[in-house]
Amino acid sequence: MYFKSIFQGNLHFGNAKTYDKVVKMYAHRLENYYKMDVAFEMDEIFLPESYALHVPRYVGNLSEKSWKNTVDLLTYVAQFAISGNVGAWMTDQGKILKYAWIEPEGDKAAVQTFLRGRKLIAQKGREEEGQKALTQAIEIYNKHAQAYERRGYVNYLLKKYHDAERDFTKSINLDKSNAPAYHGRARIKMLREEWVSAIEDLNMAIKTSLALQDIHWIARRLKSECHMKLREWQEAEFELRFFTKRTFRHDSGNYAFRRLAFFNYGKVLLEQEKYADALIAFDQVLQIKEGQDTISEAEKLLFRGIARKHAGKNGYLSDWNEASKLGSTQAVELLDASK
Repeated sequence: MYFKSIFQGNLHFGNAKTYDKVVKMYAHRLENYYKMDVAFEMDEIFLPESYALHVPRYVGNLSEKSWKNTVDLLTYVAQFAISGNVGAWMTDQGKILKYAWIEPEGDKAAVQTFLRGRKLIAQKGREEEGQKALTQAIEIYNKHAQAYERRGYVNYLLKKYHDAERDFTKSINLDKSNAPAYHGRARIKMLREEWVSAIEDLNMAIKTSLALQDIHWIARRLKSECHMKLREWQEAEFELRFFTKRTFRHDSGNYAFRRLAFFNYGKVLLEQEKYADALIAFDQVLQIKEGQDTISEAEKLLFRGIARKHAGKNGYLSDWNEASKLGSTQAVELLDASK
């Protein structure tokens, strides 16, 4: 039985000696251990000019054995890498059956220092300690794209936006497929209200990630917000339509933003006079009981009432009455105008 399989990423080996050693070991294991039963040919993935293994994006139908062979072989050579990562997915009708995240975990100083820094920045109160470890990793290997991206993330948290943007840009220059770095730089541009430039970075975050990854949907949601700021309603609708149709797991970083996405979707549809669809979106807003947003109950009722009225449905006065009781001055104005 064959399954849709996806591989994407890169591994960097740092120097010619290590790279040549890896190529020989890869070839030996490919022929003797895996009998050539892997996803791709050697000449498709090895880059001698940069001492790297690079899988831009492979999508194909593989047997479970072929997928496992490929993962095992990449995991083996990853122990000799100094930076990078490769994601591997096996899916069936959009459902993830198997998943592997392959990255260096060897005893090289740059690897261990990076892993320590990444672990520290995930612990509240230890961000600056983690930042120092990431800086050490960069000093050991100054082409460590992931270390620059993670250090940029810490600088962003510490509101050192100039330093963060510099780190994200450095990461992107080293690895054009680094979706988190594009996302991080876009957030800084959004803070500066540079909506067009932010959209460019978010487009790259979308293109360099997979729909199977959280970062892909985070970028789509943020891109919709930029389009809304520019009053580009059709473009915003496009992104929000995809986001609101997606089912997110409870542990997904996007799960808590479903209500905000439906709320924005409803507002975008109102702007385009798609009132029946807007009403459906605002109904969803009121059905979702939790979310990471600042939408008041009054706003939810106010906008559902507006959609109901324009869609020719009853109940809008009831919505506005409830909204007015909750402090919505706009609802009061609408009620007065309707008398």
